[in-house]
Amino acid sequence: MKTLQFKTNINCGGCIKAVTPTLNQQAGPGNWQVDTANPDKLLTVNSDTLTATQVVQAVEEAGFKIQAA
Repeated sequence: MKTLQFKTNINCGGCIKAVTPTLNQQAGPGNWQVDTANPDKLLTVNSDTLTATQVVQAVEEAGFKIQAA
């Protein structure tokens, strides 16, 4: 399983709630997390199949900014 990390603007519980359906659909529940305590708001995704491009696209479609960490 590969680990992908991204800087985001997902910075609170409400933001996490908004992006959860999209990330659960793409990566699966329990295969991603956002460290809102980190200044870069790091999103970590564990997946065998997702590419960085797919994760970026999913998060942007949910209305958030994202870039490779």
